[in-house]
Amino acid sequence: MARVNFTLGDIVVEAELNSSETARRILEALPIESSGSYWGAEFYFSVPVKAPQEKDAREVVEPGTVAYWPAGACLCLFWGPTPASQGDECRAASAVNLVGRVLNPEALPRLKARKVRVAAAD
Repeated sequence: MARVNFTLGDIVVEAELNSSETARRILEALPIESSGSYWGAEFYFSVPVKAPQEKDAREVVEPGTVAYWPAGACLCLFWGPTPASQGDECRAASAVNLVGRVLNPEALPRLKARKVRVAAAD
């Protein structure tokens, strides 16, 4: 597992990526700078990574999930309901690859910035 930091304005979201093929491709592309959008309680942004949908891809994820959206070549941070959710679930627009977990999920609801930098943690 590799640690990475998502920096959005003055907030640093710390995460641990798993050992999946998609996570490996993301790590190889670091550092990544992008501009993202919010979709309910999800922040997503394009990354210079192409990866196919993995076998364990899913639409509903746990809060604090770091995921890769193959349909849009985006990384996503989830912390609550999106417009596609049923109830309080975290639901992506379509299946996402699970690539990691946020280590400080309490920071996610405070996100407001759109510019993001993803880099390996020191």
